[in-house]
Amino acid sequence: MKRDILDYLNNEFTEPVRDPLWKNIFLSPGIKKLVSLGPFQRLAGIRQLGPAYHVYPGATHTRLAHSLGVFHLSRRLITVLLNDHDCPELSAEGVNSFLCAALLHDLGHFPYAHSLKELPLKEHEELTAEFILSEPVKSCLLNDVGADPVKTAQIVNFKMDAPDAETSFFRNLLSGVLDPDKLDYLNRDAFFCGVPYGIQDTDFVFSKIKPTNEGIAIKRQGISAIENILFSKYLMYRTIYWHKTVRIATAMIKKAVIRALLDGKIKAEDLYGLNDDEFFARFNGDFYPVMKLMDMVNSRELYKCVYETPFDTENELHNKLSDLEFRLDYEQESLACNCCSDIIIDIPEPISFEINLKVIEDSESRQYRDSETVFSAPVVNGFTSSLRKVRIYVPQKDTENFKDSGDFILK
Repeated sequence: MKRDILDYLNNEFTEPVRDPLWKNIFLSPGIKKLVSLGPFQRLAGIRQLGPAYHVYPGATHTRLAHSLGVFHLSRRLITVLLNDHDCPELSAEGVNSFLCAALLHDLGHFPYAHSLKELPLKEHEELTAEFILSEPVKSCLLNDVGADPVKTAQIVNFKMDAPDAETSFFRNLLSGVLDPDKLDYLNRDAFFCGVPYGIQDTDFVFSKIKPTNEGIAIKRQGISAIENILFSKYLMYRTIYWHKTVRIATAMIKKAVIRALLDGKIKAEDLYGLNDDEFFARFNGDFYPVMKLMDMVNSRELYKCVYETPFDTENELHNKLSDLEFRLDYEQESLACNCCSDIIIDIPEPISFEINLKVIEDSESRQYRDSETVFSAPVVNGFTSSLRKVRIYVPQKDTENFKDSGDFILK
């Protein structure tokens, strides 16, 4: 069975797609049909990094390109694992379902990157599972690819039950410390932004992994690969994902949409299945006045940051402001203390730097955090605390009126 699957992986993927990062990405005829479907092609209209192009003009790459990259790395990953004698028994249908889960993992993604994160919406993994279990994707998976639509959806959506060990195994491959998603987006985002911080040595990573019954482990010689990923993720958040200008644009979009949702002008389902252009065309200042914030982001008329302070987990107000609805009410109250037409308080959501990976040496294994690395749990936790800033944004015309009242607002 293992040899048959390897023959399939090595010989049936003959349809090349040119990619600037990975060069040729080879698809099977069935996967090529899957890629051609409307739900997948929609991802060509969603920028991977949303408003980051306002800072890094090259950052116009799409979720479609990223998804193809994740598929490419997943095929390489599963081939490496199947060539290892310790790989657990896997089915051909399961392998196909894993590859399709990798390809389709962003199918339900919202427009404009993560601007709609924190809003009272379905998680994009749940929407992805719904697309997978609906036509035309479902029939294509069954009839053209040889994948199980239910298993494919279960691998992506952790809210669904994982009925067997094989599904759990594939889940851990697709989401973990050294997962194909992270290896693609760090490399791809760095490439298109023109920065060196996210570059990963994927060949080295794949040469140092080992299969386990739960997923993958890494040989001791590969510890540096994990260190590179952890520090790269930190630097990418610091310089790109949470760049101040990117945060401002994201906060403006978020405020417009949550306000319209709470006022009953739009429903959650109105936001599902849109690409970036559809998002901006449908919801603008003509649709509802607060949505003028969307128009301003699109034309780069961005608010200005007038105050920032580190997020303090011991600060009761900071913790309360992590709730988006409380934050909106507090912003409105704060306007009475300032001669400003609007105030936006921005608090990034908590992020995780996963280190739950086993390190193998001489047939013995230990947790990564207990291995020879400077990235202990306290160090990794320090990444998050150093990145999270509470900021206040106001319209550019109000920057002088705001003065230095940030301390007053956030106490």
